[in-house]
Amino acid sequence: MRAFEAAARHLSFKKAAEELHVTPAAVSQQIKLLEGYLGVSLFHRLTRALEITPQGKAMLPKIREGFECFAAAIEQVRQTGEGVLNVAAPPSFAARWLVPRLARFSAACPGIDLRLSSSAGAVDRRGEARSLDDAMPDLRASDSQVAIRFGTGNYPGFQVDRIMTPAWGPVCSPRLPTEAKPLATPADLRQHVLIHDETVNDEERQPGWREWLASVKVSGVDAERGPRFSNSLLAIEAALDGQGVALSLRPLVEADIAAGRLIVPFEQSVPSPYAYYLVVRKTIAARPSVAAFRDWLLREAGALSGS
Repeated sequence: MRAFEAAARHLSFKKAAEELHVTPAAVSQQIKLLEGYLGVSLFHRLTRALEITPQGKAMLPKIREGFECFAAAIEQVRQTGEGVLNVAAPPSFAARWLVPRLARFSAACPGIDLRLSSSAGAVDRRGEARSLDDAMPDLRASDSQVAIRFGTGNYPGFQVDRIMTPAWGPVCSPRLPTEAKPLATPADLRQHVLIHDETVNDEERQPGWREWLASVKVSGVDAERGPRFSNSLLAIEAALDGQGVALSLRPLVEADIAAGRLIVPFEQSVPSPYAYYLVVRKTIAARPSVAAFRDWLLREAGALSGS
């Protein structure tokens, strides 16, 4: 059953074998035994592909449901304490929003040993839906594991909570505006370098300077000029260094604005099609450490949005 579920998910005996730590031949043999027992074919074995049959498609959801039930039953038994909590998050969110708040989490939940990791794979990208599976822990993982995603929120099979939906707005160093090159109106951006954050690198999913300038009805500014950075951390550092004006997600720069390291030259912002989500496998959602982190995280985000 496990070999069938893995092969059906990957549509590959080889990838299923890698997941199960056996050989492709062993996976193929297990599935042949299952097909012999059932008296039906579960896969069409093509020259360079594997195709699931209608009988296999009909059986797959119930097989997955069964594994979920097994995992949930085991979780009920092994919930003996809070223990370790592994959290995966986008680098910019982890460094600039989450880490500065973790002391409050530790004070509120001293029995939870939180371990934070970050990866660019925690950001949804066009044509890379598989990255969610890479970020999510296996159901049989020994520790509690959750993920914070910057994306669409469409993660079937997981418990999903929206943390916040930030907007993109301009920020820069207070040293940048001068008498010779002011930032009194959006049209003054003609005289300044525009910093581009390409965390998502998809105009439909991450608005850029073109969209912001259109929202304030300013023309004559070259929206394509200026340095480009592959993630928000680099773009924000360039703005802090006075290299230009960056479009940034407001939650990532609130501390710098409050401390005077960055200023907001114009209050206008453009909404983000993406939001930050807490994504948890349903089988571990009720675990005390996971539930405590979820409640704390949503309270923190609520305090931010209400300020």
